[in-house]
Amino acid sequence: MRRLIIILVVLIGVAVAADFGSAALAESAVSREMRGQLGLVDDPSVRINGFPFLTQAISGTYSSIDVDATRIPYGSFKELEGNARLHDVSAPLSMLLGPGPKSLTAATAEGIIKINAADLQRLIPAAKKVRIESVDKNTLEQAVKKGADPTVATMSPARTARLVGTVDFFGQTAEVAVLATLRLAKGRADIVPVDARLSDGTGLPVPGSVLKQILDLFRVPLITGDLPLDVTADTFQAKDGTLQISGRARNLTLD
Repeated sequence: MRRLIIILVVLIGVAVAADFGSAALAESAVSREMRGQLGLVDDPSVRINGFPFLTQAISGTYSSIDVDATRIPYGSFKELEGNARLHDVSAPLSMLLGPGPKSLTAATAEGIIKINAADLQRLIPAAKKVRIESVDKNTLEQAVKKGADPTVATMSPARTARLVGTVDFFGQTAEVAVLATLRLAKGRADIVPVDARLSDGTGLPVPGSVLKQILDLFRVPLITGDLPLDVTADTFQAKDGTLQISGRARNLTLD
């Protein structure tokens, strides 16, 4: 009896190992294909969720697949980070593991693209050492107390960013903080500055003679057309030192 139990345990272990091994091969195949198709610098991380994998592989359908990629080139951007989850994915195992191009379809997908400060600075060449910060209600109220337009206090913190950078004006260099609305509408994602002040602890407004100039420096159209893969963007926010655009897609095909 004991010997039988040991044999069963070993067989189960072999089956589990084979399952995970097959999943790893499929994930690697998808990763390599996505790197080539999207022109990525590195292989993206691909994780096929659900257990056992082989049951899903035999049917050619998977409950969900997670994809994480870094250093994504897109337009003027060089270092985008993307995290996506694909749901109800169809991809025959023979295609994933066989030779030739790979193709998979997902009934739905959602994901987030993160724009870091280095990528944003490329769009604002006149500013140096750019930082991206989120704000709260108190930040907006304090700005009004120090001279910002009263409408700043009514702005939504979730749709507002504080962009900090070093700029030159009047022959001097100073760090300024710009409060900007993050506008998302009709396939566009725009940074719309509304207030600028010194970031030296005083919070004083920048001189009126250069205010428009500084606001225009940070007025950036991030996305001016359709997102890749027919993604519909629904959220644009500042978080964790990045600008994040999240969106969804239906009947998504990667081939």
